[in-house]
Amino acid sequence: MLSEDRVKIFESESIPRAIAALSIPTVLSSLVTILYSLADTYFVGMLNNSIQNSAVTLSAPVLLAFNAINNLFGVGSSSMMSRALGRKDYETARRSSAFGFYCSIFFGIMFSLLCTIFFEPLLNIIGADATTGEATAAYLFWTVSLGAAPAILNVVMAYMVRAEGSAIHASIGTMSGCFLNIILDPIFVLPWGLDMGAEGAGLATFISNCVAVLYFIILILYRRKSTFVSINPKYFGLSKMIVLGVCAVGIPASIQNLLNVTGMTILNNFTSVYGSDAIAAMGIAQRINTVPTNIALGFSQGIMPLVSYNWASGNVKRMKDAIFFALKIILFSMLSVSVVFYLGAPLFVSLFMKNEIIVDYGTRFLRGFCLGIPLLTVDFLAVGVFQAVGMGSKSFMFAILRKLILEIPLIFTLNHFFPLYGLAYCQFGSEMVMSALAVITLRSIIRKGGGKGIERA
Repeated sequence: MLSEDRVKIFESESIPRAIAALSIPTVLSSLVTILYSLADTYFVGMLNNSIQNSAVTLSAPVLLAFNAINNLFGVGSSSMMSRALGRKDYETARRSSAFGFYCSIFFGIMFSLLCTIFFEPLLNIIGADATTGEATAAYLFWTVSLGAAPAILNVVMAYMVRAEGSAIHASIGTMSGCFLNIILDPIFVLPWGLDMGAEGAGLATFISNCVAVLYFIILILYRRKSTFVSINPKYFGLSKMIVLGVCAVGIPASIQNLLNVTGMTILNNFTSVYGSDAIAAMGIAQRINTVPTNIALGFSQGIMPLVSYNWASGNVKRMKDAIFFALKIILFSMLSVSVVFYLGAPLFVSLFMKNEIIVDYGTRFLRGFCLGIPLLTVDFLAVGVFQAVGMGSKSFMFAILRKLILEIPLIFTLNHFFPLYGLAYCQFGSEMVMSALAVITLRSIIRKGGGKGIERA
């Protein structure tokens, strides 16, 4: 059974305290994850070499593609686990976690193999050329060819640990790898260390993810009598209920990520026409923009177990109160952050590279990104609720609308009318529509009631 403390968080703790217990560690983990992502850009940027910095930027869509597998087995398995725990169906919780664990390993290895076999076409797709190709390939060797499986497993295991209310342990595992990455980056990247440039940043990331996975495995083995996160092969199987339950939520979440990768790749390809300075500036602006974006995402992920549990147990009032409280807190926070980032854009960009042209480009890019953040917050929260209650079809619909119908066409349109600088406003344009739809859809879900006794996957 779940410990009394974890049951209390789900069932009786005050909404502010329950959300704080689940979301604060998740947000902190997201912030530290951002720091280590920014660390690659920061320390490579200290070389003042736009080619090395471009390598990190151009590789970003490939690393983002990891999230397709993370979401499939992390979001899918954790949603299945939390709903099973809400129904007191502990056997399903164990089998869901084992399914997510072993499938993550298999598909992570397959991802590495495919990227390695088709390495040259991959470099062309992401926009690397004769100038940036060598540095990009070196970075991808460590982060993808060798590093895909541990990077994916790190995130998936954190999702599953968080699903049963252990948000602090999930965050410790993720942050241990992040802090190690920040320590190793300057040693591997800079001239006074191993002087490996972008390749060194990739190696640091690979080692850090391996350490984080080791932490989670030790944690699960140590708590094997009191946890429903299982890596025991006897619980792994292809039961129709488990496979369909995980995939019903995970596949739409995965497709949503693949569309994000597609959008970023198109954006980078449009930017690459304007040279390595523009690519480097776009990469820096994107990395800085991940701070508010990942805070909002971490918050929505943090409350998912609370929403899932109370939806499955039929306590709709508690679920509704949690959603509305979360929306008020995160929306106000992101409005404040966006104002700070908009006003301080030149300063934030200059922290990464002391190049006047890159700072000018990056400032204008970052200000465009900032406008969409408060709206994106509402969208993220809605999608988190869809995933929490097993309504994968709605998150899939939102992904299609956001990227294929709105954002990607806007990339072409705005770049045509406002060359280069219009690219930074695509997110703002699409989220004006998506945030309104999010509010309407959330109200509809809350009115439907809970799913007690029903597996809605």
